[in-house]
Amino acid sequence: MATSNIEQDWNVEKENLKQRFARLTNDDLLLGESQNDEMFLRLQIKLGKTKEELHKLLADLLFISYFHNDPDEQKIS
Repeated sequence: MATSNIEQDWNVEKENLKQRFARLTNDDLLLGESQNDEMFLRLQIKLGKTKEELHKLLADLLFISYFHNDPDEQKIS
């Protein structure tokens, strides 16, 4: 079940990245077992970001996405 949630979260994040960086394709964002390094290298090259910049970008997107989709936050709003 956890894998399913991770896959769903990654699918949402892929769409967020593609919206933010129009030059990214589905192939750029392929993520399979033991393909993390390859995917990060593709993204670094395509976006012209350092590894640290890319990690911060993804962390920021995940943080924003988490709070944007948080049911408790939606109740408060």
